[in-house]
Amino acid sequence: MAGSTHSVNNQVPPLVGYDVFSADRALTAAVERHLDPGLRDEVLGELSALGRTSGSAQVQEWGAQANENPPRLRTHDRYGHRIDEVEFHPSWHRLLGKGVSAGLTAAWDRPAGHLRRAAAFLVWTQVEAGNGCPLSMTHAAVPALRTDPGLAAEWEPRLTSMVYDRELRPAHLKAGALFGMGMTEKQGGSDVRANTTSARPLAEDGTYELTGHKWFCSAPMSDGFLVLAQAPGGLTCFLVPRVLADGTRNVFLLQRLKDKLGNRSNASAEVEFDGTWARRVGEEGRGVRTIIEMVAATRLDCVLGSAGLMRQAVAQAVHHCAYREVFGGKLVDKPLMRNVLADLAIESEAATTLALRLAAACDDGGEQERALLRIAVPAAKYWVTKRCPPVAVEAAECLGGNGYVEESGLPRLVRESPLNSIWEGAGNVQALDVLRALQREPGAFDAYLREVGQARGADHRLDAAIKNLLTELADLEGVEGRARRLAERLALVLQGSLLVRFAPPQVADAFCAARLGGDGGAAFGTLPPSLDLASVVERARPVT
Repeated sequence: MAGSTHSVNNQVPPLVGYDVFSADRALTAAVERHLDPGLRDEVLGELSALGRTSGSAQVQEWGAQANENPPRLRTHDRYGHRIDEVEFHPSWHRLLGKGVSAGLTAAWDRPAGHLRRAAAFLVWTQVEAGNGCPLSMTHAAVPALRTDPGLAAEWEPRLTSMVYDRELRPAHLKAGALFGMGMTEKQGGSDVRANTTSARPLAEDGTYELTGHKWFCSAPMSDGFLVLAQAPGGLTCFLVPRVLADGTRNVFLLQRLKDKLGNRSNASAEVEFDGTWARRVGEEGRGVRTIIEMVAATRLDCVLGSAGLMRQAVAQAVHHCAYREVFGGKLVDKPLMRNVLADLAIESEAATTLALRLAAACDDGGEQERALLRIAVPAAKYWVTKRCPPVAVEAAECLGGNGYVEESGLPRLVRESPLNSIWEGAGNVQALDVLRALQREPGAFDAYLREVGQARGADHRLDAAIKNLLTELADLEGVEGRARRLAERLALVLQGSLLVRFAPPQVADAFCAARLGGDGGAAFGTLPPSLDLASVVERARPVT
């Protein structure tokens, strides 16, 4: 028996056994702000139940197990038959099943469906972000399928089902189905018009045979996939079922799984098509237009995912500092650490507030809101996802050496943090999309100005930022080289407007001072000391 050389003290209890949703004041306020009062009790009860599930010791252990046991590719069975299956740890299936049953694929026909799903997605991301990919792809496939009423009638009830059925069998025999997506190829990346996968028409109207490859195929264990391929009429969108109606496997050859930096529990694959059966979705030659609504939905999920990662990182940092004692007092009460935590907290709240505003716009569906989304989604995708890595790294540093150790959970957040900026169109793609909206859709910028203008006169720094933005947009010389700067400023001004209108004064004051007024440094922890930072930190603290 080993001798005892010291007692264990001044250690922080794990952040577990709490309601992840209700403990997030910024998120709960955003949901209540945009929610019809008649739905309040139902939606808040639903989200609180998911929050308690997410914060439970058991579910957090599932997240750790799924991350520690990444999926494995099985190309053949023991007899040599080609099967092309992906094996997952049981915890992955448990998490995915919980996500489906929580309505994370069921937004389209529920009252306030996008708002309640967005809040749930933000909460669920904090358990283990890897299972978010199939949930996101399945949710986002619905608007693309609606371009073909027949396909939508067949597939939408399966995709919006709250039943997780993991078995590979014909979709018409399943109570629920999942979707993946295959767009990018080796030679093209984001330039999908360079795709070489070919689609040859078959005798049955609307059916084709695909030949080619996909460099990134998301969620390869899914029941169906939206795929871009070159038909005789040009780049076209297709539905590729994993299993055909007669029970035979479609030709869907999994070449390998990607060995990724983070997102380890999720499978991303390279796929070959060789005589693969497919159904056309939309018209020939209009593949990008058909799939663009799916892309828009997944981009919003990137914003939500990053907001969720930031929230969990900040919650862990504040929780640690609220318990840890150093130099005769709580770490959270030390002026310099309080500045760091407050700076992280306003970044997290700004991300959450913006993400939920965009989700509410999806529920509204009016012309004004659609125009706002056209410019705000790519701007938010650009900026919020880029803020996630520095937030995660700084939060890990708040834990000192403990934050560099796997058991703390912070290294997993750090590895995950760059993903949403890269996937679904990296930074340059988003910035150029913002530029296209500014140049080609004047209604989008008008909608943006009406939105941010609701806060005019409330803060002089916000007013100045709006004026400077208009000045910058008045000169479009060499604008492509400034596209990132424009996307950043558009996102910051929109965040500032929302916080000035809806956040507590101390949060809005700190954000406007540091992000719009120039009274903050390049690193976190450089807020003006005159601000009420203690209140900002206390608002971000997760109450267990």
